[in-house]
Amino acid sequence: SMTTRQPRSGERNGVEYHFVTNEEFEDLVRQEGFLEHAGYVNHYYGTPRAFAEQNMNAGRDVLLEIEVQGAMQIRKRFPEAVLIFVSPRNAQELERRLVGRGTDSAETVTKRLRQALQEISSVPEYPFLVFNDEVETCASDINSLIRGDRGACQTGAGTRADVGAAALSGGRILTSRENKEAFSERFEEELNQVLARRENQER
Repeated sequence: SMTTRQPRSGERNGVEYHFVTNEEFEDLVRQEGFLEHAGYVNHYYGTPRAFAEQNMNAGRDVLLEIEVQGAMQIRKRFPEAVLIFVSPRNAQELERRLVGRGTDSAETVTKRLRQALQEISSVPEYPFLVFNDEVETCASDINSLIRGDRGACQTGAGTRADVGAAALSGGRILTSRENKEAFSERFEEELNQVLARRENQER
């Protein structure tokens, strides 16, 4: 992917991202050089069209790590695409991870949480919701979904009333719209509480 944000400590150009200027990014937008692109927390992110199409034409799966706006562009352009929403189980854990990585200011963390608040309502539009409790397990679940081997995944199930308990008791994947809607609503409530607390602390 390509981005206009500055590299974080340890990131290398061409490895984690291709880091470019706003002018370079906007030139590619005008040239229709992106498969998808979007703004996120004051920066641009996008998937270069040439790289993705080269791999798809070669018969390879292309895995994109993108935000909701870009994912909706991909779904419109490629209806066969498999969309997977990856999330921690609750808003408090999201805040802990953003703060814990130590790469963003308190203001930027708050902006990212506000962005998450805007995006969480889109969870039901994704066929799969995967909880990223552990990197290795989450990667394995995603790989299984990509391969179409759902039997290898531990699928969360239940009714709207018990989805919160199911999410906390070990179910790693939600597939039913009802469950995803319930998760989205709960996460949104938690995010509002987290943001209210942070805003009070910043006063």
